[in-house]
Amino acid sequence: MFKRAGIALLLIVLCSFAASARPQPANAAGGMLVGIFDPNRPFDTPDQTFPMLVNLRAQIIRVNLEWNNVAKKRPEFPSDPRDPDYNWDRYDALVLNAAKSKIQVLFTIYGTPRWANGTKKGLNRAPRQMLFLKQFATAAAKRYSGTFKRSDDVVLPAVRKWLAWNEPNNPIFLAPQWAKKNKTRYTPIAAKVYAGMCTAVWSGVHSTHLRNEVVACGATSPRGNNAPKSLRPSISPLAFLAAVKKFGLKHFDVWAHHPYYGRPTDSPTTKPKDRTSVTLANIGDLTKLLTKLYGNKKLWITEYGYQTRPPDKSFGVSWVKQAQYLSKAYAIARKNPRITMMLWFLLRDESRLSGWQSGFFTAAGVKKPAYNAFRRLPH
Repeated sequence: MFKRAGIALLLIVLCSFAASARPQPANAAGGMLVGIFDPNRPFDTPDQTFPMLVNLRAQIIRVNLEWNNVAKKRPEFPSDPRDPDYNWDRYDALVLNAAKSKIQVLFTIYGTPRWANGTKKGLNRAPRQMLFLKQFATAAAKRYSGTFKRSDDVVLPAVRKWLAWNEPNNPIFLAPQWAKKNKTRYTPIAAKVYAGMCTAVWSGVHSTHLRNEVVACGATSPRGNNAPKSLRPSISPLAFLAAVKKFGLKHFDVWAHHPYYGRPTDSPTTKPKDRTSVTLANIGDLTKLLTKLYGNKKLWITEYGYQTRPPDKSFGVSWVKQAQYLSKAYAIARKNPRITMMLWFLLRDESRLSGWQSGFFTAAGVKKPAYNAFRRLPH
């Protein structure tokens, strides 16, 4: 009797502990990771942002590892993270804060320094030599391997998830998109260049020979016009995936995509009217082509979100609909065994209306219903 009572008491204590303990980050192989992509707030306001992420039950955050900021000068020993021309301070602080909060980090390597792109203006230019990008990825993976000790004896936490660039089928992030092949034909040069960039990041990260490193490629924009003569030429996500295969891309671990809606009247289940877009509603078109070209690769949704009205009168939905669509979108993604990560874009609205207003807070700090909808997502 006393033994049974003791066992019962132990079970009550264990159950109470389990109910109060924060869930540990899930492994992508065991379920879909739920997280946030906010380019600035984890850096600018970490004391506010990380407690908020914990309260939201975010398992992972995506941030940009900006090559152009880490290596403003060309390093003498580019594969060595200790090279004095590297400045990692901003990212060291971030991974330390994330580790304290038990949140995983996904680093997006992006932004070519001028010394690496032939002194061209803009971060969206490919490096002159893919070796430069590979060496930077190698240095980054070494620094965030989980065993790297700084000069102050701090061992930096591990980062195991990496993303090669952002929306390379969009001229804002990779230019040019098309190049003239002859008088009448054009070639999707961005796909050709990106095949080399993806390979460089993949091989650089995996040069550490750690078992759990995962490198995603793609991170494609949902739309593209495939019109090289247009004012803003771009490449549709399916055409881009087919093109990188044609141009010799062999190695990556996961493909990534951003299946945003096309119109404010679109719900997460509204299929696009055109044949070139890939939203959440027709994500199967992307996984079908991915299977055909590369087998059973997994898919990460590394950006997704709905803007709200107010303040965005042209592309926003109501605050209530944003929360409803968030829950619906994550449910759709969770049912798809190929999707192992889904990240919501923005914690807080951008103040400029030309930016994005898909946050859980307005620019003034007012909480939207989507905050609690995200917090209630199953893990």
